[in-house]
This record gives sequence, structure tokens and C-alpha cells, in this order.
Amino acid sequence: MDFTPTERAAEVSSAAETFVKERVIPAEAVYRRQMEESGDPDHHPEIVEDLKTEARAQGLWNLFLPDPEDGGGLSVLEYAPVAEWTGWSPEIAPETMNCNAPDTGNMEILHMFGTGEQKERWLAPLLDGAIRSSFSMTEPAVASSDATNISTRIETDGDDYVITGRKWFISGAGSPRCKVTIVMGVTDPDAHGHRQQSMVLVPMDTPGLTVERSPSVFGYHDRGGHVQIHFDGVQVPRSNLLGEEGGGFAIAQARLGPGRIHHCMRAIGMAERSLELMCQRAQNRKPFGKALSDQGVIGEWIAESRIRIEQARLLILKTAWMIDEVGAKAARTEISAIKVAAPAVLEFVTRRGMQLFGAAGFTEDFPLANFHAISHWLQIADGPDEVHKRSVARMELAKHEPGAEFVWPRE
Repeated sequence: MDFTPTERAAEVSSAAETFVKERVIPAEAVYRRQMEESGDPDHHPEIVEDLKTEARAQGLWNLFLPDPEDGGGLSVLEYAPVAEWTGWSPEIAPETMNCNAPDTGNMEILHMFGTGEQKERWLAPLLDGAIRSSFSMTEPAVASSDATNISTRIETDGDDYVITGRKWFISGAGSPRCKVTIVMGVTDPDAHGHRQQSMVLVPMDTPGLTVERSPSVFGYHDRGGHVQIHFDGVQVPRSNLLGEEGGGFAIAQARLGPGRIHHCMRAIGMAERSLELMCQRAQNRKPFGKALSDQGVIGEWIAESRIRIEQARLLILKTAWMIDEVGAKAARTEISAIKVAAPAVLEFVTRRGMQLFGAAGFTEDFPLANFHAISHWLQIADGPDEVHKRSVARMELAKHEPGAEFVWPRE
């Protein structure tokens, strides 16, 4: 197992670091000003397009895709450090490199399962950064941590599908730039649990599709929101089917595996920036006549943060290596493990960062509070911690013969 980056991967990671630190982070204040001046929480600031132009000119574009013909050419392991750098500014950096969720996952499954027509209509403009997309899987009325619970129906009507149901927490679907959503619903309720669902491409302007509301998350409203959508007899051609009927669950698994690497490495990036801020604050803030860094408890927070970040990063890199070498299915234990470990590290570091910063840590002057909110969101998104722990436990127990006699080492 070798995590040594290839020459190209090292160059791209270094370029991403420079771009994020020298161009993106200084632009955060401009981004906030342009958002405030617009008065629209879903406004698309001009600074984002400016940075996209710069990133593309530097070759920092679509790097999550392994196919160099689409501008990528990096393996999952090679892309992981780039994802970490985008985590330093999660609100801006991923989009500037066209590596932002949920578009990345949607582009991956369009790349793998889309027809030529679907790729021309949707994948091409997504790869170009001209439009946004969303992924409609989670539902408000069922336990969506179990995909077999999905109740939205996709019924055949001649040459069309008719979609009926509600989805929510659909990230980015409130943006006027979101032109298509991939809907997962039941096409055959009598099939095996994992063969009931299919995925269909639905343009956002299709009659019967209504964005009902856009709730805030921990008081934050991300650009594009996390909206609730009502599909009231939405009719689309059967040619909009992604992959095959009954293949929705398998496509979802193909989408979520690499995507969890992206989420987790961005979490490490947020933790790293938080730790950097902690160290700077600790050395410059002097209550009671001496620097915070001289306080033993602060040193313990900083040391423990570094240890946990390093442990989580190594586990994520191992998982990325396994996906490249043996596939996401063989790396299921590791994928579930990092999905639990990375948000926990981010929560640990940001909680202590906010405490160290005092009142300032809870304001928008620093990213700590936002990062802390994201840490909790990540413990639910793409499957709650409890489900991933259950999966790890099951796979671990499967290694041992059930019912075997337990023998004490000493009689």
C-alpha cells in the first residue's frame, strides 16, 4: 500500500493549495459582500465565475473524474489531497474547480451509466460548469437511511414515466442554475428490495415539479438550499431512465462510494484550517498576562487535534487506495468507517476552536461555527453514523464463525 503521489498528482495538489490559499480564501470576503448586496440567498456571485475561469486556465478542473478526456485523469487516491484543499473553503473552492457536490456524483453516474443523448444534454454542460444539478433520493415521510423505504413512484404510461412523491434535503435544487435532478423512485414494488428502484433524469422546469420550501440547516442557508420538492404527476420520456429499470440502488452505491471520499477529505481540509486558526489565536491572545498557547489545556487540544486529523487522513487515503485497487464494493468497511471518523474529527477540532476563540468563534468573522455545523450535517448526510457503524459491525462479525465455542485461555 503506497500513498506516494505520482508526479502529476503532486503538481496538481500543489497547484490546488496555492490556488485555494492565494486566490479563494482572500475572495471569501468579496463573496460575502456580493451575496449581501444581492439580497438573494440563491444568488450566483460574479466572483465565483471569475475564480472558475482562473481554475480552468490552471488545469484545476473536473479533477475528480478518472477519464482524462473529460478533464480529469486522476485516480481516487490522487484526487483525495485536492478534495482536502477544497475543504479549506467549502462554500467556494469546490465549485471554482467544478468539483462540487452533488454535481460530482451526478457527473460520475452520467459518465458511467448515461446514454449518448443524456451525456450530450446533461453531462457536457455539467462538465463545462455551465449548469448545476441535484440528486433527489431522500424523502421526508420515510426512513431514508434505508433506500428500500423509498415511496416515490415512477410509473409507466406508454412511452413516458409519471413520477409522484416528495423529496427533501435536495442540495442545490433551489438555485436557478440547477437545470436537472436525478430522481430515485420505485418502478416495480413487487421486485426484490434492491431491485425495486430506478433513477430518472427530470428537468427542473418539467410541469408538476414544485420546489415547496428551502429550510435552513443549523441556521445557515447554503446557496441553492436543501429544498423540498413535490413531484405531482411529473411526466418525462422513458428515454430519461438512467441505466436500467431496477438498477437504482446499484447506481446509488456506485455514486456514494467515491463521493464519501470527497466529503471526508473536505472535512479534513476544514479541520486543518480550523487547527491553523487555533494555533494562530493561541499564540497571539494573552489573557491574564500570558499567551493561550502556554496553557496546558490548549496545548492538549492542539496536540489531540493533530493526532486525530492524521489518523483520519490515513484511513481515508487507505480507503481511496482500496477503491482504486479493488473497487468500492471490497472497500465497504473502510468507506463506512471514514464516513464516521472524518465528521467526528471535524466536530472535535471545531468545537475546541470555537471555545479557544471565545465569542468570535460563534460569529461569521471566522469559519469555525460554519465548519462545526457541517460536521453535524455530515453525521447524517449520505447515511447516518449509526447505519455506518452497524455496517462495520456486521462485516466484522461476519469474519468470525457464529456459534463457535468460546474457550477461556485458562481453565
